[in-house]
Amino acid sequence: MTTTYSPELQLFLTGRSLLQTEIPYPEELIQHHLEKGYITSSPGLTKQTCERCGNTAAHRFASFPCANCQKSCTYCRNCIMMGRVSTCTPLYTWIGPAPPFKIKGSPLVWEGSLSPGQQTASEKVKAAIQTKSEILIWAVCGAGKTEVLFEGINEALKQNLRICIATPRTDVVLELAPRLQKVFPSIQVAALYGGSEDRHIFSPLTISTTHQLFRFNKAFDVIIVDEVDAFPYSYDKTLQFATKKATKKSAATIYLTATPNEKWQAECKNGKRPYVTIPARFHRHPLPIPEFTWCGNWKKAFEKGKIPSPIEKWTQERLRQGKQALIFLPNIKLMKKTAPYFQKLHTGIDSVHAEDPDRKAKVEKMRKKETPILLTTTILERGVTFPNIDVAVIGAEDGIFTESALVQISGRVGRSAQHPNGTITFFHYGRTKAMNKAYSHITQMNKEANERGLIDA
Repeated sequence: MTTTYSPELQLFLTGRSLLQTEIPYPEELIQHHLEKGYITSSPGLTKQTCERCGNTAAHRFASFPCANCQKSCTYCRNCIMMGRVSTCTPLYTWIGPAPPFKIKGSPLVWEGSLSPGQQTASEKVKAAIQTKSEILIWAVCGAGKTEVLFEGINEALKQNLRICIATPRTDVVLELAPRLQKVFPSIQVAALYGGSEDRHIFSPLTISTTHQLFRFNKAFDVIIVDEVDAFPYSYDKTLQFATKKATKKSAATIYLTATPNEKWQAECKNGKRPYVTIPARFHRHPLPIPEFTWCGNWKKAFEKGKIPSPIEKWTQERLRQGKQALIFLPNIKLMKKTAPYFQKLHTGIDSVHAEDPDRKAKVEKMRKKETPILLTTTILERGVTFPNIDVAVIGAEDGIFTESALVQISGRVGRSAQHPNGTITFFHYGRTKAMNKAYSHITQMNKEANERGLIDA
């Protein structure tokens, strides 16, 4: 080594907080860096708090006879899937010199253009980065939120800042990473999710699931949280803790969503939260309005082995037109039960859910237009784009279909400039407050976009 420390270990450990078992270097090398003061170790658990994920819930801790310290050790069950953090397992963090990286010129290579609504939001993002402040981008589904980030990310990279785009779902990481790599070709973009091969990469631009942020500590100068209202991030305090822990004390925080929760909406309207809206899609067409279709007791019909008549008619019409479609169902059990009924209409109809081992392949087949109709749970309610589809929700009155979920599901329709129209149908056995609020949310955004001259139709 030409320096007194290992540059490889420096790159690997900078901004991370890891167990020794996660560091692919010899124990002797780690010990040498500890002695020299380049690495620090800190307890994994302190006073019934997990220092990696922030868990303090007593029922999420347990004890076991530890072979390491020969005592009964307490460990955190909340983040056990990432390796066991226990009383006697320290977390290692790099505190030596920061890795040198110098970005020359402007790394953004993009010939596209922004709509007026996107341009306003883009300028707000750049301002937040320059002032290290916080902002919410409240943009309708299909508004082109990713493109809104380009100039801000470019500005941060020119300042040699580290940026992370965090999202609750792996599907979104897999879709965003190649898009950003294409427009920032000189930057090695790291995509982090469970089983990712990029976990050893030190990159100025990282796309990560929120779960992977447990492994970071004061790493990022800019944190962009996509789909901030989505499950599990919105309900899991430890994921919110991980996001803050991964961010430097003085940093820019940008939140993105089409469906902020009621508390955030009220804060926006009362001037307590800085935000900007993009009420129109980039192609200047209005959002498709949901159609409410009563389909009777759909549960009873499925139990008898039948597809309710309005749903069957809707499905056959899409097959006849050759129009791809997504059909959302409330749960996996119902989807598995009904899939064979739909496959009698067409053998190419498929189904997908979160635990499906072939999930990625099935989504890709849908993208390639090899699947005419895909049955799905809410796993595909956001973060995926199919250019020319119709969408149906079966049992829209079910509690799983919140206002947010229904708005996001509706947002799968008409996203492409070549195919800006399509139908979204809520099949139900009685209207709910969530259904009505989703309808109002969409129509209000269309109204605002029209008043601001952001739509042509």
